[in-house]
Amino acid sequence: MNELYILIIALSIDLLCGEAPDRFHPVAWLGKHIGQILEFRPQTSPGRQLFFGAVIVIIYASLIPLSVYFIMQLVQKAGIIPYLILSGYLLKNTFSIRGLWQAVEKVKSALKINDLTRARRDVRALVSRDADGLDQQGLISATVESCAENICDSFVAPLFYFVICGLPGALCYRIINTFDAMVGYHGSWEYTGKAAARIDDVFNYIPARLCAFFILVSSLLCKLNTAGSWQTMLRDHRLTESPNAGWTMSAMAGALNVMLEKKGYYVLGDKIDELKLSSITQSQRILLASAACCILVVTGVEVAIHATS
Repeated sequence: MNELYILIIALSIDLLCGEAPDRFHPVAWLGKHIGQILEFRPQTSPGRQLFFGAVIVIIYASLIPLSVYFIMQLVQKAGIIPYLILSGYLLKNTFSIRGLWQAVEKVKSALKINDLTRARRDVRALVSRDADGLDQQGLISATVESCAENICDSFVAPLFYFVICGLPGALCYRIINTFDAMVGYHGSWEYTGKAAARIDDVFNYIPARLCAFFILVSSLLCKLNTAGSWQTMLRDHRLTESPNAGWTMSAMAGALNVMLEKKGYYVLGDKIDELKLSSITQSQRILLASAACCILVVTGVEVAIHATS
């Protein structure tokens, strides 16, 4: 039952304390170190950039979880309590529900007082797109889209890999996802980040679809449009460039009866209702309900594994 205790500790830290300051946050250390390593990337030849990016991702995503596994074996021999606490702290740093909620809340708070400048600044913590030209509707759409997509990236996927491979699995996913968030998009990083983006797509394939299912269930629990969520998801999930993001975002759009749009890239859902601040609030309710569904499933799996072992 150690994995279940580790999960309880990790969830407690997240809900009670939120994100640690960067100086104590392993993912912040990783991001800083990745930035330093990427300064040595080849400046010419797309092939060399692609090879460099692939090698770096594979090395980090394999050696760091493997090293942590052996270190934690030594800690476990020293005592079960230190092992559980340290494991719980490390696992917590692979996911964040409170941090995601607060990031969404910041944008909503700025929009409440019609401070679009602050809202555009705060939404950058959620999306990689250029927010300078977004109006209120665009900011609401970007916030709801990010809330839907990050239910998977920030919670469901790390716990999925925790169940499959323990703490090393969750760490491996977070490392790959961090690489993707930093360089896995078009622009000057296109070739260096291509391997990270593709590996991240593979790792998110099952979690994204599980997360879409949790959003469907949550729409029912929150008394939103479950039928619309199902129909929109089946119709629109292919419209995004990512093979995974469209599942959660289209399920969210259908549940809220709104149209979510990233201009020039995709339009998801139908404009049955206007996007408004309550749309963000409803997406936050789905966020919490989906997280609760995920926790119940993970707990059930861990109990079943323990019962049959």
